Amino acid sequence: MNSHSHYDLVVIGSGPGGQKAAVQGAKAGRRVALIESERQVGGACVYQGTIPSKTLREAALTLMRFKRDASIFNVALREGLEVSSLMSRLDQVLAAHHKFISEHIESNGIDLFHGRARLSGARAVEVRFLDGSRKTLGADQIIIATGSRPRTPPEIPVDHEHILDSDSILSMIYLPRSLTVLGGGVISCEYASIFSLLGVEVTLIDKASRPMSFLDPELTAKFVSHFERYSGRFLGQRQTRSVRWDGRTQVVAELDSGEVIRSDKMLVALGRSANVEGLGLETAGIELTSRGHIKVDEHYRTSAPNIFAVGDVIGHPALAACSMEQGRRAICHALNIDPGHAFEIVPIGIYAVPEIASVGLTEEQARQQYGDILVGRAQFDEIARGQIAGIQDGLLKMVADPQGNRILGVQIVGDGATDLIHVGELALLNHNNVSVFLENILNFPTLGEAYRVAALNLLNEARLRGERALSLSEKIRAAA
Repeated sequence: MNSHSHYDLVVIGSGPGGQKAAVQGAKAGRRVALIESERQVGGACVYQGTIPSKTLREAALTLMRFKRDASIFNVALREGLEVSSLMSRLDQVLAAHHKFISEHIESNGIDLFHGRARLSGARAVEVRFLDGSRKTLGADQIIIATGSRPRTPPEIPVDHEHILDSDSILSMIYLPRSLTVLGGGVISCEYASIFSLLGVEVTLIDKASRPMSFLDPELTAKFVSHFERYSGRFLGQRQTRSVRWDGRTQVVAELDSGEVIRSDKMLVALGRSANVEGLGLETAGIELTSRGHIKVDEHYRTSAPNIFAVGDVIGHPALAACSMEQGRRAICHALNIDPGHAFEIVPIGIYAVPEIASVGLTEEQARQQYGDILVGRAQFDEIARGQIAGIQDGLLKMVADPQGNRILGVQIVGDGATDLIHVGELALLNHNNVSVFLENILNFPTLGEAYRVAALNLLNEARLRGERALSLSEKIRAAA
């Protein structure tokens, strides 16, 4: 049976980008349908990614804090610990989140369909339900927000039992004694650092010389230092020749260096692939990029004028917060509503241990654009709050122009980095002078004081540079 309905807007995918797009359309007074292939709304961000991994991360952080106070607490995880017991609140968190999203969708009058969507040209979407029935939805505008899935090279035999990907890693019943992680990106580093805190012997392997090589090297150095302090080992500039389960107890990875790494489990985290298969993109003439993402313009419009795409399915930066704003802006452009000023910068937040965050230009990028720039640093163990909390490997780095007049970027590693970065983001958006952190009050004792310390350090460097230049000038005059 194939029935037909018409909507002003049909959104495919209920992750962060799809949700925001559907709600924005409904609030604009349009009739909206939202299609989700899974039983629950929220997308992989909720059920396989962000919430489960961050719940496990909280357990790991709690254990780390106890270990810091080893003279007071004698804490160790029992052998044979089930992973689920470390995430005892996960079901409650997921249920609450699902309830909130569902109620939000319903209260905005959005029609929700659970089934697989496929385009039937540029103005219709066919929904295939689990019972085999079908329904065609006519649409004036269509938003594709189908997200992504783990990318697995064909030569690596992921079986989701011994060799896992980022969707199946938390399906393990017991905490392993050892874990090999392939890949040096965000997801691999988050999981590697979490499991190392839980006492698992983790080996992180990547072809690059350092993990998360897109970040400032000082941040990744702090990350590696912390990781290796807690049962971790990083092997850079290596690639796997072969990966196999030995049929008994171990996953065996043979590296191009000749090393053989054995572990109870393996996580393969070598990037993600856009979910574009089966969508019928060709029926609407929608083009893909060379990397398999949907090609869009600056307004998230595809090569089909009435079809837009947002989130992971269009590639970088593939962040939940960014996907939400993309969804909102795409609908505004589709409905000729002013979306406001385009966002100028996107902060990066990485929930490894320690946390890492970055906004604006790194030191290297700033030097390429501005020359001999100024850099100020604040180590967290030099700040009262950092000393109280026993925070190690914390750093806030502030980059400014050669005169020290304008902040160009902020990079942070350490507890609270993903929250602290928004202060730097606002300073960048407001084109603030470095002195803004010296002329205003910052609570004491807080990690926010790191901004003041970094600003003082930066302006002191500017003063020393001026004195050196003056001294050189005087020597030149004397010689003349």
